[in-house]
Amino acid sequence: MYELLQAIFNSDEKDALHQLIYALSASGKRYFLRNEILLFFADYCDQSQKPAYFYYSSSVGKLIHYTHEIILEEENTWLVVRPRIANQEVWKLTANFSRFEQMTPQALLDVRDRLVNRYQPHILEIDLQPFYEGSSRVDDARNIGQGLAFLNRYLCNQLLSDPQYWVEMLFQALRRLQYNDIRLLLNDRIPSGIQLAKQIKQALKLLSKRSPNEPYEKFRFDLQQLGFEPGWGNTTARISETLELLDRLIYSPEPAILETFVARVPAVFRVVLISIHGWVGQEDVLGRDETLGQVIYVLEQARSLENKLREEIKLAGLDLLGIKPHVIILTRLIPNCEGTFCNLRLEKVQDTENAWILRVPFGEFNPEITNNWISKFEIWPYLEQFALDAEKELLAQFQGKPNLIIGNYSDGNLVAFLLSRWLKVTQCNIAHSLEKPKYLFSNLYWQDLEDQYHFSAQFTADLISMNAADFIITSSYQEIVGTPDTIGQYESYKWFTMPQLYHVVDGIDLFSPKFNLVPPGINENIFFPYSQKEKRDFNLRTQVHDLLFNREDPQIFGHLAHPNKRPIFAFAPITSVKNLTGLAECFGKSQALQERCNLILLSSKLHPDEATNLEEVEEIQKLHEIIDQYHLYGKIRWVGMRIPSSDLGEAYRVVADSQGIYVHFARFESFGRSILEAMISGLPSFATQFGGSLEIIENQENGFNLNPMDLEGTAKKILDFLDQCDTDAEYWHEVSEWMSQRIHHKYNWHLHSNQLLLLAKIFSFWNFVAPENNEARDRYMETLFHLIYKPRAEKILEKHMGG
Repeated sequence: MYELLQAIFNSDEKDALHQLIYALSASGKRYFLRNEILLFFADYCDQSQKPAYFYYSSSVGKLIHYTHEIILEEENTWLVVRPRIANQEVWKLTANFSRFEQMTPQALLDVRDRLVNRYQPHILEIDLQPFYEGSSRVDDARNIGQGLAFLNRYLCNQLLSDPQYWVEMLFQALRRLQYNDIRLLLNDRIPSGIQLAKQIKQALKLLSKRSPNEPYEKFRFDLQQLGFEPGWGNTTARISETLELLDRLIYSPEPAILETFVARVPAVFRVVLISIHGWVGQEDVLGRDETLGQVIYVLEQARSLENKLREEIKLAGLDLLGIKPHVIILTRLIPNCEGTFCNLRLEKVQDTENAWILRVPFGEFNPEITNNWISKFEIWPYLEQFALDAEKELLAQFQGKPNLIIGNYSDGNLVAFLLSRWLKVTQCNIAHSLEKPKYLFSNLYWQDLEDQYHFSAQFTADLISMNAADFIITSSYQEIVGTPDTIGQYESYKWFTMPQLYHVVDGIDLFSPKFNLVPPGINENIFFPYSQKEKRDFNLRTQVHDLLFNREDPQIFGHLAHPNKRPIFAFAPITSVKNLTGLAECFGKSQALQERCNLILLSSKLHPDEATNLEEVEEIQKLHEIIDQYHLYGKIRWVGMRIPSSDLGEAYRVVADSQGIYVHFARFESFGRSILEAMISGLPSFATQFGGSLEIIENQENGFNLNPMDLEGTAKKILDFLDQCDTDAEYWHEVSEWMSQRIHHKYNWHLHSNQLLLLAKIFSFWNFVAPENNEARDRYMETLFHLIYKPRAEKILEKHMGG
């Protein structure tokens, strides 16, 4: 970047940059983000009659396209430049453009504080970088999110470079495996790694004389005499394969061999999935406040993990010892359950043998608050006591410690940190969607937003849990480090200010192998292609078709004058981020869309008096106003009610029957579960370009990703698609098929569970052989918890107690 700036300062382009900064200053603003900067630059190029190449290819053009922020001060101009993914730099230009210099993040954070008149000298600085020093790191930004592959290569290299030490470490890791004091894999007849290598040869020789399909129990005691306990396999062939893998790993280690061997190691039997906010249940909860994809996700994940663990236990020959998988979804018990089952302490997960929802109540600080549903923004004061109570309940329910704790969302991840710390258990984080990047400037103006959102507690909790986690799984690459044009969600925690509270000068190592891309699956018993007529229920199809197109109901707005027009379908909660109002306005502004399509919206609410917060009230009112403003009567249906998952699955298929399309128009979407549901149903889907949907759709020449800020461009993309459908009768079917097949092959729970359990085993082994700075790091996290998080949470509690 120095060379680029030097080239500008040594050429005539210095004047162009100076003029652009002057134009920004003339606007009266002092803080500019990337989209605004690009618009100003495009306008400058146009007014200055610059040649076409100048916008992209000039030195100034390159600099501006790398620039994500500009802050104007009287004496200086500050640029936040991102020349590469996961790499941001701060540069300061003097007002007279006499010189430029690279600055530290600390200096920029002070500038941001001054910008909002909340500068404080000697503010607390949070710096996690020392805890990652000396740690193994991914060296190429393109490989971020592939931590498992990195660790496999690294461990194999260690086995090659120092085989005696690492074989001994491998032996020590294997010999400590047990279940309820039952020794697994190895007994005391094998005292060392060197002896293990020898005994493997003896065991393989013994097995070679037996039939491949002979059950393990027939020769169990022969293997025990050699030092091998149960867990290697259920037949001669399976045990031989596993021992051969270990033999090859010892003598000629390769990443694929390591991964295959570790996948067979019986190390995980009990799993906790923590999902606290919302209504976590199996009936009559979807569409309630803060209750959509995350509940479906955790229930399906529990089913899939239990099935996978049961399969692993059987193949390892451990079912003969009575060992069974046990999966618990840990959530809060809500006494005033509003007709749901969220007041039941224990509820079996449907279609499982031993997966359960365990509900633990919040401590009764104020029963008027804690006996009822509590928003995720207000939940923070109750989590520590919840974790303490949950620890006792889990130990009693499992009759032992879990092997893996998986947190979900900021609140669940904080509880996962506490439980993992107390129980000394491997911790996995799944953020799903971090709030900080969703709310623009939410950290800079946190004090103004504190009464409504309590971001000071949440962002601190995020920092604690993401750094304490042994591994983090994400649904998409961009969730970690964004795209060349956008900052990733985790990347937004690299450095930021919470004015007058603290500065984060290095909040997370984006190159850590803890980051792993493991997208979720979809329940293909509910969400399946519209073309699979044999799986569809005719009565349900008729009922859902009537709901979407014809039925009159107090919770349905609008009558379609021409119901045979191609439907545009959208399903989302009523929030400003999900942006149903933006889609309605796009439809309202396009006569061409109105002439060719109907708009069908499905949300959980229709009337302002159903809202539970001011944002919902405003969005519902705004949507009604847009319908009135653009005279959309007869062209729009708005169904405002909660429907079961089975009905939702059929809704996608019913829209596909009419060769409709699905539009996900969120201003930002971390991933977008409804996109998976629509696509696998065979519904051509358009989705926001801001977030993980970029990776779901695999855009086919940018035709299906939308900019929700560009209503005219959105309408044009949809109309272009419709034109192609009219020109080529097979085009809609071709798009429908490739979208459905993409989800089927890439986003399925079998792959998800395989990867998740493999990660749990690898990171458990990694922490055993190379603990690095984990203890020091976790002590630091505990300090943040007690000295920053708890005082912020206590302020919320004071408010709840009427203080």
